[in-house]
Amino acid sequence: MSLNGDGINLWATSVVTVVLAAAISVALILLLRPVLRRYALAQPNARSSHKAPTPQGGGIAVIVATIIASYAPEYFFGLATTAPLAPIFTGAAAMAIVGVSDDIRPLEVAPRLILEVIIIGAVVYLLPAELRVLPQLSFWVERVLLVLGGLWFVNLVNFMDGIDWMTAAEVIPLTAGLAILAELHALPTYGLIVALALGGAMAGFAYFNRPVAKLFLGDVGSLPTGLLLAWLLCLVAADGHLVAAILLPLYYLGDSTVTLFWRLSRGEPVWRAHRTHFYQVATERGFSVTDVVARVFVVNVALAALAITSIIVPGKIAQGVVLLFGAALVSWLLATLARGKAQAD
Repeated sequence: MSLNGDGINLWATSVVTVVLAAAISVALILLLRPVLRRYALAQPNARSSHKAPTPQGGGIAVIVATIIASYAPEYFFGLATTAPLAPIFTGAAAMAIVGVSDDIRPLEVAPRLILEVIIIGAVVYLLPAELRVLPQLSFWVERVLLVLGGLWFVNLVNFMDGIDWMTAAEVIPLTAGLAILAELHALPTYGLIVALALGGAMAGFAYFNRPVAKLFLGDVGSLPTGLLLAWLLCLVAADGHLVAAILLPLYYLGDSTVTLFWRLSRGEPVWRAHRTHFYQVATERGFSVTDVVARVFVVNVALAALAITSIIVPGKIAQGVVLLFGAALVSWLLATLARGKAQAD
């Protein structure tokens, strides 16, 4: 990365952002853990993979660390990158409040979705008018689709946070991929800083969430994480790199969307807790949690590489090829998880 106008090395700033986010995340978790043990125990239910009550709410530390570390380059290095961040961080904080309410006393589906639509709608409304993901559509049709897509993405990130290390195995490669896309000018500098801060904060949380987890992210973490990722991917897509924005989260998109349509086809109430995601089925068919998240992590690294390739290699044919390659890779992973360990071996 080049130097900015003040001669500040953006690589050094990036390293400081990651380290600071991880350190703040760890420090906050250590401070909060006694409180979470007392007031925020997650009881095993139909959706969960754990057997014993486990404190949740580690997402508080992740989101607070992300916000603080994102502003650090401006305050400590004079790197003016954070001006557009107030709307998305306000939305993330509001989404965290919805999440913590749901963690303490589960909300009914309808009011929760209404609150999420309001928050996502406000974030989308405050996007710059020139930021267009689908410019071939009318402005308001595109904005409505962004709200609906954001609602689905926020909830699918929540759905996929069902076993230890799963969210870390998704977020860390995805944010690292976003950082490289920023080097290729596919993401603005303020997006780079947020991606690095979120990845660093999630890495700090991952130590406590390693199998068997001593702490869960909770909805207070998964919902705003989904919103932040959706916003970052929107920035990439609006810069003309829709294929890269699809490839980066493609495993999450594939597992959640296929599972949703499979449940709809069976007439199941899709709003109820379940254990039919591919990664959940895999743990019931012989794969350990580590087996699953290791495969997910490797595939996500490969998807990040394909997203980078889609920008480096120009042309619609090349983009189509890498998108098909990514879809085939995710399909292979889903099939492997569905078969279980005995057949996979």
